[in-house]
Amino acid sequence: MHSQSQNSQAQNSQTLPSDRAGTTAAPAVYRAAWILPISQPVIQDGFLRVVDGVVIEVGRFDRGDQAAANCIDLGKVAVLPKMVNAHTHLEFSDCPVPIGEPGVPLSAWIGQVIAARGVGTGEQRNAAIELGLQECIQAGTAMIGDIATSPSAYPLMDPSNPVPAVVSFAEVLGLNPPRSEERFDAALEQFKTLQPAGCPAPAISPHAPYSTPWPLIKRCVQQAKQWACALAMHVCESPDERELLETGTGPFAETLQAAGLWMPGLFPWSGSQVVVDLIKLLAQAPRALLVHGNDLQPDEIDAISGHGNLSVVYCPRTHHFFQHRKHPVAQLLGSGVNVALGTDSRASNPDLSLWKEVQFLFKHRQDLSPLAVLEMATLNGALALGGGQQAVSEVGLGGHLSGGAGQIMERRSRLAELAMVPTSAVNLDQLWSDFAEFPLQDLASVGCN
Repeated sequence: MHSQSQNSQAQNSQTLPSDRAGTTAAPAVYRAAWILPISQPVIQDGFLRVVDGVVIEVGRFDRGDQAAANCIDLGKVAVLPKMVNAHTHLEFSDCPVPIGEPGVPLSAWIGQVIAARGVGTGEQRNAAIELGLQECIQAGTAMIGDIATSPSAYPLMDPSNPVPAVVSFAEVLGLNPPRSEERFDAALEQFKTLQPAGCPAPAISPHAPYSTPWPLIKRCVQQAKQWACALAMHVCESPDERELLETGTGPFAETLQAAGLWMPGLFPWSGSQVVVDLIKLLAQAPRALLVHGNDLQPDEIDAISGHGNLSVVYCPRTHHFFQHRKHPVAQLLGSGVNVALGTDSRASNPDLSLWKEVQFLFKHRQDLSPLAVLEMATLNGALALGGGQQAVSEVGLGGHLSGGAGQIMERRSRLAELAMVPTSAVNLDQLWSDFAEFPLQDLASVGCN
């Protein structure tokens, strides 16, 4: 890393305008050493033109531009979109440290989580969600995919300033019929509660193959189709899960039997390609996120790549915590699969910083290109959750804008969705080196030249 004093260089008494819509201000021009739109090539010595908190133009800085004399120079920083955390469980945000020891088998860890957490109240759950939201905001997160036990509330959510945007996946699980019915009905009620406001956006999540019977997964897919919403499911977390589905034996079977949760006839699943069959079922939803995918095999990756509405969410540091074998993320990307990144929860990760997931990959997965890692952390996550697709035709006319998360795009992106990293890089290799080392800062809350 090259030494620098970027933090001080990025600050002075001037501040960025607020992201409050309703009044039309004169355009403001911001200059930065680097701008990473994500959906467009990297720009060295670039500018952003902003009106009422909305980016209306992005490009290379022209010293001859009439507005250049009055521009605000951010200095030695790289401007990029805030992160998209495509998978977490905010209700575990009160965990001070991960539960269990590194390398613990997944089936054993789940039992440890149940024992450690007990049965919490709705008030405790909502308080933990608020803690998690605050942490995500501090970590520079623009959008979150949250798996939630119903009912759940999001105390910080403000429709007038929806950053971070949240997609709340109501979790459905239960191997015995009474439990599965109770959780499915609770998910329906959660949708009715969230849907009128649309903030957070409601969605549904059949938990995992080892906790959710095939008929219940089908009901969740049908419900996602009826609601026209996203669906998320933990899939291929470990080889033990595959053993349960294919043979009805192994550590998961033993854990379920010991806990008194084993239901005769549920496992093994029928068919010779049970995971491929599951992928085909999930692909019937309008949009589906396959979370983790640690144990995906080549034929299953091929099956996923055949469906443009499917995404895989890779959680690097949680994957490392469980000491799984090398994640097939490179094969997924090579097959054209949309791969997003998530932190998972504080039950398996020390924090909820998606930027630290990026830095982990920069250091430990150098077979992945830095731009591919940044795409997974931003635009790919937004696309997986349903953002990044809707343009806005006018600026500064009130209301909140959608579709700008995960990229810097004219008339879509808001200043509140952007962040910056201090850097004195003069080339891309130095820039990636700084990204691996330095923190993500909130562009809208840091003073600038």
